[in-house]
Amino acid sequence: MEETEKIQHKLPNQEIDYFKIIKIFLSRWYWIAGSVAIALIIANLYLWYTPKIYATSGSMKFEEKRSEMSDLISVVGSADRGLSRVQTEITVLQSGPLLLNAVKHLDYRISFYIVGRVLNRTNELYPQKPLDVELVRFDSLNFFHDMLTFKPVDKNTFNLSYKSGGKDVQKSFHYNVPFNMGPTVFSIQYPGDLPRTAIFLFKLNTADDFVGRVRGGLHIAETGKNSNIISLQETDSNPQFAADVLNSLMNVYLTYDKNQRTKSASQMINFIDTQLAFLSTEVKGSENSIEQYKEHKRILDLSTAAGFAFNKENDLKTQEALLKVQLLEMDQLKQDIVNKKDNVNVNFDLGGVVNQPLSEIINKLNTLLAEKNALSKTYNDNSQPIQEINQQILQIKNNTLITINATRISIQNKIKYIENQLAPVGQQISDLPSTQRDLVNLQRDFEINDKVYSFLSEKKLDAQISSAGILPGATIIDRAQPNLGPVAPNEYAIRRSAVTFGLIIGLGLIFLIRILNPYIYDKETIESLTSIPIIGVIRKFPGEIDEFSSQILAISKPKSIFAESVRSVRTNLSFLASEKEHKVICITSEVAGEGKSFVAINLSSTLSLIDKKVILIAADLRRSKLHKTFHTPNDVGLSNYLAYQCEADDIINHSDLENLDFIISGPIPPNPSELLHSERMNGLIAQLKLSYDIIMIDTAPIGLVSDAIPLIRMSDINLFVIRSGKSKFYAATVPQRIVQEYHLNNTVIVLNAFAEDILHSRYYTTKFTGESYGSRYYYYSDYSGYESSGYYIDEKGKNWWNIKRWFK
Repeated sequence: MEETEKIQHKLPNQEIDYFKIIKIFLSRWYWIAGSVAIALIIANLYLWYTPKIYATSGSMKFEEKRSEMSDLISVVGSADRGLSRVQTEITVLQSGPLLLNAVKHLDYRISFYIVGRVLNRTNELYPQKPLDVELVRFDSLNFFHDMLTFKPVDKNTFNLSYKSGGKDVQKSFHYNVPFNMGPTVFSIQYPGDLPRTAIFLFKLNTADDFVGRVRGGLHIAETGKNSNIISLQETDSNPQFAADVLNSLMNVYLTYDKNQRTKSASQMINFIDTQLAFLSTEVKGSENSIEQYKEHKRILDLSTAAGFAFNKENDLKTQEALLKVQLLEMDQLKQDIVNKKDNVNVNFDLGGVVNQPLSEIINKLNTLLAEKNALSKTYNDNSQPIQEINQQILQIKNNTLITINATRISIQNKIKYIENQLAPVGQQISDLPSTQRDLVNLQRDFEINDKVYSFLSEKKLDAQISSAGILPGATIIDRAQPNLGPVAPNEYAIRRSAVTFGLIIGLGLIFLIRILNPYIYDKETIESLTSIPIIGVIRKFPGEIDEFSSQILAISKPKSIFAESVRSVRTNLSFLASEKEHKVICITSEVAGEGKSFVAINLSSTLSLIDKKVILIAADLRRSKLHKTFHTPNDVGLSNYLAYQCEADDIINHSDLENLDFIISGPIPPNPSELLHSERMNGLIAQLKLSYDIIMIDTAPIGLVSDAIPLIRMSDINLFVIRSGKSKFYAATVPQRIVQEYHLNNTVIVLNAFAEDILHSRYYTTKFTGESYGSRYYYYSDYSGYESSGYYIDEKGKNWWNIKRWFK
């Protein structure tokens, strides 16, 4: 007995069937295909509606270029920006003023658009201009900003539509005639023959309107680490505009860079011009005074002694004048350092006054000023990087001022020395006759001013030559060309993602449906939940079935797969309780609607065909429908007999089949459970055994009421019905519990209304191995895939999406 119980509770081995997993997903291939198709449709709609973005690129190389002329003169060129120059120049390229200047070099004033067919989306026509619009009066600070829609009417007139105060306005105008549109006055020239359906949109712009657009699509980066070559890329919905604005930006930068490099020379030239303007007047005045004096005193030239004293004094005075000019230069340099706090290159030199240490300090100061300007694009004045660089600039400025003061003291000492040398020469001149002395003084002033004027003129010429020879610190390697291949949206990536997403949705939907499914669909599921053997699988009838099973399908459709599946269950029943000459078969289920009455009727009818005397008892005293199947009034039945209202012969009815009789339930009693527990029920079964080979009892659902318990305990075979797609997983555990609770060993399961639905089938295959399985499990088939074998005649609809025939 213990061995029997162990066998009874042992579940069969189940192995994963990978081929079955593939079949599960292919059973709903149209879900997957539909999901992919819908995803591709959405992707194509997105690609259709989304404006395409184009990218164009160019490259520049930064280098320190100096002309050969600048190597021959002593004018200091532009300062080295240090190792951070590339990053600094990238910031300059992205600055607002430079972008604004680049836009100003384009034809930006009027933008033209054409209305698209999809969602009325507008497409920019740049650089095309389908209309010749002439601006008669235009104020960049106050002009008509809204979009204008142009529609030709005839050769003389056209319509303009626009919004005013939130309302649509349409007016007619004449070609070549100026008209007002708000504060703006313009005219439109006759464009030639245009179809009357042509529609163009245009609007007036300022350069500032495009700065945000250009900055948003501009990407600048080094081509490599520590490289002096940068790559510039502009993305925009108009490839020609992207190329034009990128080329304009590179050209504007070269001009800007050259101007920055010539600023030092320009500063020197301006200083020299100021000094020359003053000296020019002095030289001319001194020259006129000498001529007038000679003419008045009637002298021709200085004497030998006077000439010697004059020449010596003239040399010393010239040196003194040049030193004073150098003092002015140092004062100017000091003023620039103290006052100029923004990014202005401080670089000034005249005659080699700025020595090497001072030149290096000034160059370092220029580098820090450039770095501060670059950082100010990202950080505010209170940020740590700005404060740190301000501290460095302050320290460099202090060092520079100390060096300038030291240089200034040195120059002043030289001037004092020259003044000491002039004292004895001045005494010699004072000893000369008054006529010679006065002439010497006049001649001295003229010679000094003339030499200083010549010196400054020479330096100005050198600075102008140097300025003309200065080249930009960058060169354009590759100019931007319009790229007509869009970079966004990426059609291939989007379609690939759509296919992937569609597959995930389709497969996920199948997986989700299986996860959420609470019902039993196939025998493998039952076998995984209970050790109670399955005696057979009854196929679902493919046609319509009436509510009360008045047509016994196993008899009326004998060549159907359904009838054959019922006969298979009949065959396996013959092996149960084979030692019993008269068998009592009790049929039950967990809940109503699982087909126990249907199974009882069809099994009884098939058993009657093999010369078995069969009686079918409707033991569901609460809601039996057996009387409706046989078209018999439910006036007198089992409940009457159990209540001692009649005898057994009074309730036995004969069907149209020769060997099939039946007992209906009768009126619903108030105490059905007690009646079925009575000894009269046991006596009825004993009496029927004398006349019938098979006593088939259709009981109430065991999961709802306890009416069937006494019948189950007295029966020879307990047939538990599980309906495919109707019974939940819990139903498969009910027979196991009954067997354990009442110590039964005669319980089997029938899977009813089975229709092959691979979607819900279990992806395991049951393996029956070992001696213990041979006596507990029965051979049966679910007849899947045999519909077209030629052995069965079924009225079965063929679905075009059913591809299970691929796996035959």
